[in-house]
Amino acid sequence: MAKQPFACGECNRVLPDPANKNDVVQCTNCPSAPVTTDWQGYVIILDPTRSEVARRLNVTSPGTYALKVNIR
Repeated sequence: MAKQPFACGECNRVLPDPANKNDVVQCTNCPSAPVTTDWQGYVIILDPTRSEVARRLNVTSPGTYALKVNIR
């Protein structure tokens, strides 16, 4: 089974795996936000200025975003 990537609890960005497995995973947009592997669905935003989905998710930069992130 594939390892679930982390997603940011604040901006919903799906985070890349760290280069070193001992590194702490944190979002580059909001470093103090919690991250989790408990998320569902994703969308890839290429041009946020022209995307209705990006507007609904409040996304301003291109990338991969989780649709639902569960932070407990």
